Amino acid sequence: MQLSNRLLLLALFLMAGVFSALHAQNTDKSKRPSPLVEKKATVGDLTIAINYGSPSVKGRKIWGELEPYDKVWRTGANEATTFEVNQDVTINGEKLTAGKYALFTIPTEKEWTLIFNKEPNQWGAYNYKQDQDALRVQVKTDTTKQPTERLTFNIDEKTGKVTFLWENVTFNFDVKKA
Repeated sequence: MQLSNRLLLLALFLMAGVFSALHAQNTDKSKRPSPLVEKKATVGDLTIAINYGSPSVKGRKIWGELEPYDKVWRTGANEATTFEVNQDVTINGEKLTAGKYALFTIPTEKEWTLIFNKEPNQWGAYNYKQDQDALRVQVKTDTTKQPTERLTFNIDEKTGKVTFLWENVTFNFDVKKA
């Protein structure tokens, strides 16, 4: 076999391996570096669910570098984070209709914009359209005493308060029945 044919065969095997690995990663979400996490809480008869890809800091500077300020972010990794409620609620006093939403944010150094977008099934924020926003709410951020390695959402099962933590940033927002 000639050298060019061998190189072609080798290239085909390498491409098949790469495509196979990509396919496996897309079909088995548990093997992703940023695993899919579902947080769910019931507060009375209100159910709150948040699904998100949970990346790690891995020694990187997150805010203002890996995740730039003043740009729409998927608020997690891989698919856009989703936020779902089974009945009408208020988010920090602002009304949001029952349903499933993509949860985007616009980080800044002191205050973030939470965005509840009507198109929940998106990859990242690449196809984000502002005209599909159901609600935007401003939240103040705080600095954590200890860094949080893996992006985390928590939902308080008594109050419905949602807390976000990653690297050295935290914020929260109240979810209450409307």
